[in-house]
Amino acid sequence: MPVLTRLIPSPVVVDIRPGALDDLGGVLADERISHSGKLAVAVSNGSGGRLKERLAPALPGASWYEVGGGTLDDAIRLAGDIKAGHYDAVVGLGGGKIIDCAKFAAARVGLPLVAVPTNLAHDGLCSPVATLDNDAGRGSYGVPNPIAVVIDLDVIRDAPARFVRAGIGDAISNISAIADWELANRVNGEKIDGLAAAIARQAGEAVLRHPGGIGDTDFLQVLAEALVLSGIAMSVSGDSRPSSGACHEINHAFDLLFPKRAAAHGEQCGLGAAFAMYLRGAHEESAFMAEVLRRHGLPVLPQEIGFTDEEFVRVVEFAPQTRPGRYTILEHLDLTTDQIKDIYADYVKAIGS
Repeated sequence: MPVLTRLIPSPVVVDIRPGALDDLGGVLADERISHSGKLAVAVSNGSGGRLKERLAPALPGASWYEVGGGTLDDAIRLAGDIKAGHYDAVVGLGGGKIIDCAKFAAARVGLPLVAVPTNLAHDGLCSPVATLDNDAGRGSYGVPNPIAVVIDLDVIRDAPARFVRAGIGDAISNISAIADWELANRVNGEKIDGLAAAIARQAGEAVLRHPGGIGDTDFLQVLAEALVLSGIAMSVSGDSRPSSGACHEINHAFDLLFPKRAAAHGEQCGLGAAFAMYLRGAHEESAFMAEVLRRHGLPVLPQEIGFTDEEFVRVVEFAPQTRPGRYTILEHLDLTTDQIKDIYADYVKAIGS
């Protein structure tokens, strides 16, 4: 009888620990990613740029490219700049926008990407997706997984606390996303990839149930690992389903309806997840999720990120339009405006103000 298996696209190297950045050059050489040290390093003028002086002596063969922002034009420009460099790999050093630009550019020129995030704001650091602003608003572009992910927890600790908190919200929202996937399976027969679901769910649960906080190295380790696993879960399933359900539809609705006022991705996803859990009748789970989000300083009510109740009702009503074809608790209930208002009022009472 044949033994059936599958190959899972995943990084060759995942190095998450304090001081990991000091060994970046050695890791890339030892793992045969770059014997020559010929690297194109994409940085911002922010966190990544500040690390350039520290890292440059250890990466003598690297060329440094400053990336202006997180737009499709920025990514295409970066690809053009590095095209003739005969590099072994592209390194994205910085926040999510820089890493997404580097992902897209590396894919465009056929080079592997090494992700070196300087914060843990969301699960895009190891996902097969680059999210970039374009003329139509914002687009998601399929790219290969990073070949290596290096996360220095000392660097993460120095990042603004809000970025780490956002990553918590994004990781915890996996739990709601998997519940939506299971709903789509029961109602519409949508196929679930059990391995992808297990990876994403356990990543979310590990963060949700960890007793530590953002000042604890152990907690940061678990959060970083959870975000990496969320990206791998998306690779396993071939789409964003394991980490994106009603929670992310609500996030996208905030972004589209209020582009100049929207909060951080993970802040909106965490709030969306807690409310979506309440919508599906999991009231105790919703209350516990809200309690954990609050403990980490994350919003669980729209007022906490500058929105009124009426604006949040509008966001929830619009949210299904952000992902046509995706079935979540929002599509399942198909709520009217008045029903959303009533359920939201019950949610506020249930979680406490």
